[in-house]
Amino acid sequence: MNAIAAAPPAQPFFLGSGAAARFCLYHAPATACRGAWLYLHPFAEEMNKSRRMAALQARALARCGYAVLQMDLYGCGDSAGDFGDARWDIWRQDAARGMAWLEQQSGCVAGLWGLRLGALLALDVAQAHAPSALLLWQPVTNGSQFLTQFLRLKVASQMLADGKDGKDGKDSNSGGGGTAALKQSLAAGQPLEIAGYLLDPALALAIDARTAEAFAPPACPVHWFEMAAESGRPLTPVAARAAAALAAGGATISTRVVAGPQFWATQEIEECPALLDATLQSLSEPCHAA
Repeated sequence: MNAIAAAPPAQPFFLGSGAAARFCLYHAPATACRGAWLYLHPFAEEMNKSRRMAALQARALARCGYAVLQMDLYGCGDSAGDFGDARWDIWRQDAARGMAWLEQQSGCVAGLWGLRLGALLALDVAQAHAPSALLLWQPVTNGSQFLTQFLRLKVASQMLADGKDGKDGKDSNSGGGGTAALKQSLAAGQPLEIAGYLLDPALALAIDARTAEAFAPPACPVHWFEMAAESGRPLTPVAARAAAALAAGGATISTRVVAGPQFWATQEIEECPALLDATLQSLSEPCHAA
């Protein structure tokens, strides 16, 4: 086994200025550059919960010779703009800017590494910009279902405020303040405050309209990872369907289920070393994450 080189410290900087400023962390490769990855983070609070895992994987990739760029998208993290002003098209433009900068810096064609909604964004960006590969962690495959799950946070908050316990038999997708009613509000152009985030109708409707199966199969390798409570589990049916649809269109996809916590949604910050190691193994790296 080759010795693992120590990666230089991550370099924080802003890509652009003013309204175009995007906060970035660049992880330079510890050895001769063998590739590059742009990380696309998940949505809202999932971004904060997963920062630790993203940082650990970025450092591991850098130690193995990859250049890695972590970028806060518009309205997220330390980048310019408010979350309520974020738009899907702006995020796609951010990803294109990040890829261009990373490719100029590293001399390598960039791959796209996305987590949760960031993985769905990566699939979308790959339609117009040819990445070297896609690394998808627990990808959101159906934007409408994902939006419904996010809206349930609003429903739960309303029920608590009204002193209800949710045991009255009403379906949260029905009327009376359920997710269907909230989607109607968004369709009518009304922004919604959900769990501390102002969700603009344009962003919500863009998410709602996207599914992994609808994208043209990317002309690059796809490394697809899901988390499960136990090892040996298969992909969830919805993920298996989406992966099969892309494969049927000609995409080269490797899928793997890793035992570990859903770190993007846990109460406390969690780590999953097995996912770090499995990712490097999938990329054929001869070294470990630790």
